[in-house]
Amino acid sequence: MGVLRLILGDQLSHSIASLRDCAPDRDVILMCEVREEATYVKHHKKKIAFLFSAMRHFSAELKHKGCRVDYIKLDDEGNSGSLTGEVGRAVEQHDPEKIVVTFPGEYRVLKDIHSWADVFDAEVEVRPDDRFLCSPEAFKAWAKDRKQLRMEFFYREMRRKYAILMNDGKPEGGQWNYDADNRSPPKAGLHVPLPYNAQVDCMTREVMDLVADQFGDHFGHLEPFHLAVTRDQARYALRKFIEQRLAHFGDYQDAMIEGEPWMYHSHLSFYLNCGLLDPLETVGAAEQAYHDGRAPLNAVEGFIRQIIGWREYVRGVYWLQMPQYAQANFFNATRQLPWLYWGGETRMNCLRQCVKETEENAYAHHIQRLMVLGNFALLTGIDPQQVNEWYLLVYADAYEWVEMPNVTGMTLFADGGVVGSKPYAAGGNYINKMSNYCANCSYRAAQKNGPDACPFNYLYWDFLIRNRKKLDGNPRLSMVYRTLSTMNDAKIKAIRDDARRFLKALQESGKS
Repeated sequence: MGVLRLILGDQLSHSIASLRDCAPDRDVILMCEVREEATYVKHHKKKIAFLFSAMRHFSAELKHKGCRVDYIKLDDEGNSGSLTGEVGRAVEQHDPEKIVVTFPGEYRVLKDIHSWADVFDAEVEVRPDDRFLCSPEAFKAWAKDRKQLRMEFFYREMRRKYAILMNDGKPEGGQWNYDADNRSPPKAGLHVPLPYNAQVDCMTREVMDLVADQFGDHFGHLEPFHLAVTRDQARYALRKFIEQRLAHFGDYQDAMIEGEPWMYHSHLSFYLNCGLLDPLETVGAAEQAYHDGRAPLNAVEGFIRQIIGWREYVRGVYWLQMPQYAQANFFNATRQLPWLYWGGETRMNCLRQCVKETEENAYAHHIQRLMVLGNFALLTGIDPQQVNEWYLLVYADAYEWVEMPNVTGMTLFADGGVVGSKPYAAGGNYINKMSNYCANCSYRAAQKNGPDACPFNYLYWDFLIRNRKKLDGNPRLSMVYRTLSTMNDAKIKAIRDDARRFLKALQESGKS
């Protein structure tokens, strides 16, 4: 036969590099659902259902185009349970001239792929994943000789390179970044549109039944299932975001409201990260909305920055820093991940809301992930590897290339400053300002110490005290440490005592 072309579960694009020169009469396309990929971390049930259903729909589209597809379902007889095992079975069956695969999204998978030439005694061609706008090689060249890898400067180069929101060589509106305009707290009377809600068809229902049967002990809810599983559905979700949410995305992208998990966010990372949407088409739709007067510049620039700036930047950092990046632990944090992250009891309403919505939706927006769930993990000193595993398994848009730099770098500062210029630590005032969570909390956001004080308040200062030797020289924390220096011994003792009491209870019972 001709070529064996492997399509991974996050490569569901008809323009993927490994399909470009496919000869339908000679080549075989291999797609497989394998237990190893669903369980190397125990992925959220909805995440598994989403990807398996999207894979099956993509396979059906390829077959409709006349391609020859070997699609291996999880419960097919003979399924080896591993990606390498299924490639081996396909090689034995088809005896291909070579194996073609597109560069994967995780280091562990790339290691496996690099072993295949020897394991199968076959030629293996790994093609660049040019769905991304910056290759690992190009990012490495950009990073060379830089003392700091700041996303803002990378983002500006991407804007120039792709001529996005540019006007005669200058940024649209006269400035590169409108983030200062994108921090409005929630207010009464906001009308948040209903999220995109795809209809569950027979193929998706079959997958959901499979997941319920095979992965019933995994975290999360399967239903209601609302995610797009085809490119047409994903494009419709993009149109609905542009029409209904983009105009308010900028103002309220940091806002959190109890009972409103979706807010004005796009929820398109599901589809961008598995291949159902293309980054440039997504960015182009937003830019066109600005030029048509349907969305303000601060919203459009903020949305575009997340895609061509942050998304591309974290992928570059991941491939630049791996494999040592997976072991980063700047603060030597060793605390076990508490039970509250799995839905355990907590008096902290902000944590309860974010975990509950994560469990229901396999989704939380970036401020919930960073400033509530991540901030708590940072301040309490939870082991970065455990935090990384949790974020990777609970979110349906999470793959290691995007999850690890966000968690290790941005959320936990475990890389010591590769990604962030300072830890994103905050007390209860931030959450009280940017959400309505505190109104229904048994703790008091304004109280600094004592059993009824918001734990974020004393945990914030305890974190700074514990890590003073590592952080005192950070210029972005100089004002904070000057404030700390003015606190008397009694104040410091109250902070340390409250933190010790709280962390002891957290360690012993998992409750907060």
